[in-house]
Amino acid sequence: MSQPSLSLVDTDPAELAVDAIVIGLHSQPDDGGALLPAAGAESIAAAFDGKLTSTLALLGASGAPGEVTKLATLGTIAAPLVVAVGLGDEPSGSAPEPEKLRRGTGAAVRALAGSGTVALALPVPDDGDAPGVLRAILEGALLGGYKFAGYKTKAQPNRREPVAALRVHVPDAGDAAAGAEVARAESVGRAVRLARDWVNMPPNQLRPPQFAEAVVAAAQGSGLEVEVLDFEQLKAAGYGGIVAVGQGSEAPPRLVRLSYVPEGVDSPRKVALVGKGITFDTGGISIKPTAGMWEMKSDMAGAAAVGAAMLAIAALKPSVAVSGYLAMAENMPSGSAYRPGDVITMFNGKRVEVFNTDAEGRMVLGDAIARACADGAEYVLEASTLTGGQVIALGKRIAGLMGSDAAVELIRAAGDKVGEQAWPMPLPEEVRKGMESDIADICQTNSNLDRAGHMLQGGVFLREFVADGVEWAHIDIAGPGYHSGEATGYWTKGGTGVPVRTLLQAIDDLA
Repeated sequence: MSQPSLSLVDTDPAELAVDAIVIGLHSQPDDGGALLPAAGAESIAAAFDGKLTSTLALLGASGAPGEVTKLATLGTIAAPLVVAVGLGDEPSGSAPEPEKLRRGTGAAVRALAGSGTVALALPVPDDGDAPGVLRAILEGALLGGYKFAGYKTKAQPNRREPVAALRVHVPDAGDAAAGAEVARAESVGRAVRLARDWVNMPPNQLRPPQFAEAVVAAAQGSGLEVEVLDFEQLKAAGYGGIVAVGQGSEAPPRLVRLSYVPEGVDSPRKVALVGKGITFDTGGISIKPTAGMWEMKSDMAGAAAVGAAMLAIAALKPSVAVSGYLAMAENMPSGSAYRPGDVITMFNGKRVEVFNTDAEGRMVLGDAIARACADGAEYVLEASTLTGGQVIALGKRIAGLMGSDAAVELIRAAGDKVGEQAWPMPLPEEVRKGMESDIADICQTNSNLDRAGHMLQGGVFLREFVADGVEWAHIDIAGPGYHSGEATGYWTKGGTGVPVRTLLQAIDDLA
């Protein structure tokens, strides 16, 4: 689906001739739970002669974060429909928390599917907080209204198309900073939506060669330098991990490298983004249980995020040199599949004893990380749906985060800014001791097949492929990368696009 058009307006919201207008609604627990229209809705509240909140309360509105209540205006204002979205308690500062606005806006825009043009009269302050607040509103609107096109052959009579156009009310629509936020949001929105599209595609439509082709096609005209290594090239160059995982499939593996170099910047900082691109994960010889295996189409969410982030970087043009490495393979059981007990020589020369072919992600990532370091990266930021242990430890919304102190703090802070939380985890020496091999440099998993600290085992293994002096972060998005529940906030069902926005924020913070 195409992304909605975005524009800024400073016309009185009550006079905007649109299909619907979205306002914010606060609860006031210190005032018996009374409702309060958020800033931006003053003229609309005045048009209802002080009866707006009482009418919304009769319709069940409470101001709870993300709650959506619709009210027909009956000619009171120009728009025929007011949609009030709950923003929680009245804020103590000039505006609500950006993440509350992001989630609330996403919920409201999704609820308005079928509307042509929607205006957003939400609280954008006229102080230094304005850019961050406006960014949250714009991102929430673009992402909450996302819908995957799908493959249905029959027309759906009750299908409502996503909102086509968004008009965002701000105090000064001509402000250059506000205009810059619109341009940025459009680039970021396209990137996240593309990552979601790739993750949501069925695995027979996006096997490694097709995934590589899709990334190359998307990068055309972007200015990115593109390199694609096929199966024979991977074997010849010593990418033992990618080759081992991919050799069991008739759809051979690929390594895609996308490179951006800023113009006019002497000796720019070099950052590598690395993503796991397992287009389908059966577990290989160590085959997975049947239940829920269909979701393993999302095991390439890290590579989808990295590829999409690189396209946004090409548009945003930061002063940092960034390369993206997408390690693509399909993990299948067959007569040519790699086996438990195999010893694999990786790209950096280290030898790995395989204990579990379902721990394939770390194999392809080890090669990609080593290549990024060989290319001179100063920072390596890697994203992957790596372990079920992440979901057990941190749930579906918060990513696990491991690595060097500087890179971990960079990602943690960036995630907090954009609403994609990541929780720092340790890399204990006892976990590494449990991965000692009798015959190779390291075991791929705990040598006693102990799953204790499973998420940490993944991080400890990947550390082996990071060159000395390189700052690195491993972001385990096994939970946040795919949302199997009903839509909530700006997350729709399926791929989430996490951590595209975190990576982009981190690049901004390094610039």
